Amino acid sequence: MTHPARIPDVVFHTRVRNDALEGDNPFEWKDVTSADVFAGRRVVLFAVPGAFTPACSDSHLPGFEQHYDDFRALGVDAVVCLAVNDAFTLFQWAKSRSIEHVIMLPDGNGDFTRRMGMLVRRERHGMGLRSWRYAMLVEDGVIAKLFAEPDLRDDPDGVGLTVSDAATMLAYLRRSE
Repeated sequence: MTHPARIPDVVFHTRVRNDALEGDNPFEWKDVTSADVFAGRRVVLFAVPGAFTPACSDSHLPGFEQHYDDFRALGVDAVVCLAVNDAFTLFQWAKSRSIEHVIMLPDGNGDFTRRMGMLVRRERHGMGLRSWRYAMLVEDGVIAKLFAEPDLRDDPDGVGLTVSDAATMLAYLRRSE
């Protein structure tokens, strides 16, 4: 499957904190465009099959959070985790893993993932449509490097974490300096 040279232009439906709101729920909806996330910036985005899933929770997300300062030292403006999950789920997942630096980007409708050519069926495991596991370096909206796990297909037994991990992206960035 081929992937676009530029990131897809979509709208992400996110929830953001608004301290002016009173009560138990100080969050409001905010639509964020691809340009808001990527324009004029150097971004590392990694996509996971789903929040709270074992490899995503135990290795993938924590690895990028742990190496956040290393990414910043290599000129990365933001580290973003994308999943075909809603904003509420990603917020609770980040909270459960003490994520402070990685930006959680909900692709609840799968629009970005579909246009990236990375939307796969995970119906055999009751997960519906999800993202394939990958990581990419995006420079001002252009995909500079993409590391996708091998054998992209529907209903895999599992999606390993062999090339889309933080260590692989860091090694690439260090070689590119």
